[in-house]
Amino acid sequence: YGARPLPEVLAGPDAATELARSECHTVLNGITGSIGLAPTLAALEAGRSLALANKESLIVGGPLVKAVAKPGQIVPVDSEHAALFQALLGGARSEVRKLVVTASGGPFRGRTKEQLAAVTPADALAHPTWAMGPVITINSATLVNKGLEVIEAHLLYDIPFDRIEVVVHPQSYVHSMVEFTDGSTLAQATPPDMRGPIAIGLGWPERVPDAAPAFDWSKASTWEFFPLDEEAFPSVALARHVGTLGGTAPAVFNAANEECVDAFLSGGLPFNGIVDTVAEVVAEHGTPDRGTLLTVPDVLQAETWARARARELVARTATETRTAGTTSEARA
Repeated sequence: YGARPLPEVLAGPDAATELARSECHTVLNGITGSIGLAPTLAALEAGRSLALANKESLIVGGPLVKAVAKPGQIVPVDSEHAALFQALLGGARSEVRKLVVTASGGPFRGRTKEQLAAVTPADALAHPTWAMGPVITINSATLVNKGLEVIEAHLLYDIPFDRIEVVVHPQSYVHSMVEFTDGSTLAQATPPDMRGPIAIGLGWPERVPDAAPAFDWSKASTWEFFPLDEEAFPSVALARHVGTLGGTAPAVFNAANEECVDAFLSGGLPFNGIVDTVAEVVAEHGTPDRGTLLTVPDVLQAETWARARARELVARTATETRTAGTTSEARA
């Protein structure tokens, strides 16, 4: 073994960032959460091609990421954004009328806000289409994930929020669509399988042969599309608002949501309380100062405040729930 080089082991809070700037062609950032921001910036600054599955880094640090990213340097790995990436090749950006982001609807498609009040973590973790980690799965159940994707689409493709639409597509065959000004719509479709988007991220501008399964067009199938119920799932409208605010507002939205998801999974917050609490934190944060350039310390400070405030509101909700329960028992 004497002639063989030993593998390098990186550890500590800066390990992923150090790895992202190392000598290579492509960096695939698949970290969950805003901790992926530093590796994203490191990879871009080092001139690497970035296959981006960590949407949070773009959302919380949008201006920072866009300031260092060269044209074509980011290839999105989310199935929706990989679909938009491909469909947008069908015309000039000036010919795009709108982006249509599809959503499976999660495990609670068709339920009213009242019916969602009593769902449990086990219910929310049972996604009908995709096998994902707990945070992303809960985000898909609340449709916060779709709200984050709307912000991401705006940042990646410079399309205004009022021209980015979300539709529910339970089969998850069409991963997103681009409508052009002549009325034509280009849809990117494959069976639900993440190997395709990952292959796009790793292989672009070449396609990887047989990277993912294709449809058997000799068999009958039904594809359905439904409008989004924004009363039952207010997270997408909230994300549009947050994205329009800009500055540190997206970082506040994302950090507060992560805290609320943890609280829901541990039984400290009801399902509807996730987005309601996030909305309260966002409202308290207020409108960012657009005259100030965003910095990494700004993002980190905003996240720290949002997490702390979300925990305070979760604790308040738990106290109110216990008090209401005690009062009900006393009356009984």
